[in-house]
Amino acid sequence: VQLQASGGGLVQAGGSLRLSCAASGRTFSNYAMGWFRQAPGKEREFVSAITRNRATYYADSVRGRFTISRDNAKNTVYLQMNSLTVEDTAVYYCAAERGGWSLERPDQYDYWGQGTQVTVSS
Repeated sequence: VQLQASGGGLVQAGGSLRLSCAASGRTFSNYAMGWFRQAPGKEREFVSAITRNRATYYADSVRGRFTISRDNAKNTVYLQMNSLTVEDTAVYYCAAERGGWSLERPDQYDYWGQGTQVTVSS
């Protein structure tokens, strides 16, 4: 699976962005999809995931502000990010996972996109 993340950018605190991750190469609907982020000097952390059956999971830090969704017809997963804060500044990565479990663990994922920068200014 090849993954291409897009939609990052510079936004003021309180604003919104929608990230997209387009997949190609394998049957997208067979994969759970996740979003992770990595800020400078920090480890990569789980943000959100959606299973093949569309069950969704969120990190506590983003629950209620971010929404993950998928469109299997378009082979794309989205991350709608609202009420952004400076703490959300990071490179955001999408990833695909065949098994569908332990979705908060980056080492469980089989494929990764290249990342898209999100910068939130105060």
